[in-house]
Amino acid sequence: MAVALVTGSGGLIGSEAVRHFAGLGLDVVGIDNDMRQEFFGPEASTAWNVRRLAAELGTAYTHQGIDLRDRDALAKIFAHYGRDIAVVIHTAAQPSHDWAVRDPFTDFDVNAVGTLNVLQNVREHCIDAPVIHCSTNKVYGDRPNSLPYTELETRWELEPDHPYYHGITEDMSIDQCLHSVFGASKVAADVMVQEYGRYFDMKTALFRGGTLTGPAHAATELHGFLAYVMRCNMERRTYRMFGYKGKQVRDAIHSHDVVSAFEAVFRNPRSAAVYNLGGGRHSHTSMLEAFKLAEEITGQEMITEYIAENRVGDHIWWVGSNAAFQADYPDWKQVYDVPMILREIYEANVDKWVPAQ
Repeated sequence: MAVALVTGSGGLIGSEAVRHFAGLGLDVVGIDNDMRQEFFGPEASTAWNVRRLAAELGTAYTHQGIDLRDRDALAKIFAHYGRDIAVVIHTAAQPSHDWAVRDPFTDFDVNAVGTLNVLQNVREHCIDAPVIHCSTNKVYGDRPNSLPYTELETRWELEPDHPYYHGITEDMSIDQCLHSVFGASKVAADVMVQEYGRYFDMKTALFRGGTLTGPAHAATELHGFLAYVMRCNMERRTYRMFGYKGKQVRDAIHSHDVVSAFEAVFRNPRSAAVYNLGGGRHSHTSMLEAFKLAEEITGQEMITEYIAENRVGDHIWWVGSNAAFQADYPDWKQVYDVPMILREIYEANVDKWVPAQ
């Protein structure tokens, strides 16, 4: 019996990973205690997604509603499955800058200590299993904001001859810049994953994602850019823009493309691998450009409010380079771009995201 253990199994990437690895013939054990509801309120709960996984996959999926901070409970799960665990996919996290400021202890305990708990259990119970960790581009802090951008009509942009024009690579420094409390906790987790790979010769890979998105996103204002844009348009909510004239740029990668990268690592793991993973130049948009696309899909204008002050540590522009990952895994191909992603989010939620009566 080969087991894939997925943390954050009710979330966007976690649930996609559950389906994907179950489809490969593995038994999947999901760990998720729906802390997203605690972070962002009832509308962000992932309980519905867990119920759907159980209904779709039957005995191929086993759910464990434990907290990653509970070392004893986590150790029991790892001890039970032991060396049957063939891969560990760690997607669970506290994902919000704003929330981290309100409760830095919980943010650090979930993001950094929770990751350490997972790594140590792999070391003790299934050391040959690859560990795939969802890091974030926020480990670079606000360093990307120091790049020489030009203001265009709908976006900020780099000149075509700039070394990072085709995407920021992993050589960007993470030092001497502002990270936010959330960014700092993710740096700690990121470095610990690398260290377990190098120090204990474990198979670890981490992905510093940009905007990870897809139709299973429990969209909320503090987390879930593209899904929340579409939700606001469909439910006739006001979307609040924070700073940079709404011209900030994000790359966006669909959850399907993310988990296909996970599979590539699972089949050919490396030690202490570090990759940026995002939409790159293939799939990116500014906030204003995303509004226009949403309006074209629904036929309804966005309702927006502009707040001049940007969020602390927020990026003016982020387009990540996938070149390092593609060099190691040349068979991996990106499928989705931003218009495809927004259209799919719309179609998946057209009966659910309706204006309040």
